[in-house]
Amino acid sequence: MGTSQREASEEPFDRERIREEGLMPLLEHLGELRKRIIYVLVIVVIGMVIGLIVADPVYTFLMNQKPANGLSLHAFSMWDGIGMYMKFSLIIALILAIPFTAFQLWAFVKPALRKNEQRATLKYIPFALFMFLLGLAFSYFVVFPLAFHFTRTVSANLNLEETIGITQYFSFMFNIIMPIALLFELPLVIMFLTAIRVLNPLRLRKLRKLAYFIMVFIGVVVTPPDFISDILVAIPLILLYEVSVFLSAMVYKKQLARDKQWEDDMEFD
Repeated sequence: MGTSQREASEEPFDRERIREEGLMPLLEHLGELRKRIIYVLVIVVIGMVIGLIVADPVYTFLMNQKPANGLSLHAFSMWDGIGMYMKFSLIIALILAIPFTAFQLWAFVKPALRKNEQRATLKYIPFALFMFLLGLAFSYFVVFPLAFHFTRTVSANLNLEETIGITQYFSFMFNIIMPIALLFELPLVIMFLTAIRVLNPLRLRKLRKLAYFIMVFIGVVVTPPDFISDILVAIPLILLYEVSVFLSAMVYKKQLARDKQWEDDMEFD
C-alpha cells in the first residue's frame, strides 16, 4: 500500500481517537475558557453586592480589633467612605469567588483528565477557601500588626503627629494581607498542577533555591525592615513551599503507581 493510501486509511482513525480523548480545536478551547471566565465574573459581581451589604458589620468588627481599636480614622476626601465600602465589597467578593473559580478551572481542564484524575483534583476545591482564610488570619493577626507598629514607631521617633486616613489605613492593610493570603493557595495549586502532570516534585526541587529567594523577597517587602519581622514571615512561606513539594511527591507517587498498574494490566491482556 502506498504512503498516501496508508495516510488516508489512518486519518479517520486519528480523528476518532481525538474525539474519544476529548481534545477540542483551539477556538473551542478559547470559547470554553471565555464561558468559564464569564461565570467567574458573574459570581464576583454577585459577591460585590453581598459585600456591600455586609461591609458595615465587617468594618465595625475590624475597627474593634487591634491595632485599629482606639484609632481615630479620618476622611480626606468626599469619596473616602465610598471607596472604603468598595474595597470591602471587592475583598468579600474575591473570598466568595475563590472556591467557584477553582471549580471552573477544574471544569475547564476536566476533558483532558482521566477519570481518576478528575476525582482526585475535584477534592482540592473545598480546601481552596480554607487555605485562603488561613492565609488571611496569619497575615492579619501576625504580619499586619508587625508592619503597623513599626510604621508608628518610626513616626514617633520623628516626632510626627499622626493623622491616619481611612483609605490609607485599609489600603495599607489589604496590600499586606491579600498577597500573603493568596500565597497560602500555593500547596493546592502545586498539587493540582502535579495531578494534571504539569509539575512534578523533581522539577520543584530543582527550583528550590529560586523559590526560597522569592519567599524571602516577599517577606522583606511586606514587613518592616528588621530581621525578626522578615524571618517571621519568610519562614512560614518557605515551609509552605516545602509542604507543597511534599504533597506534590505524594500525588506523583500515586500517579507512578497507577501508571505501572495500567502497564501491567496491558501486558497481562
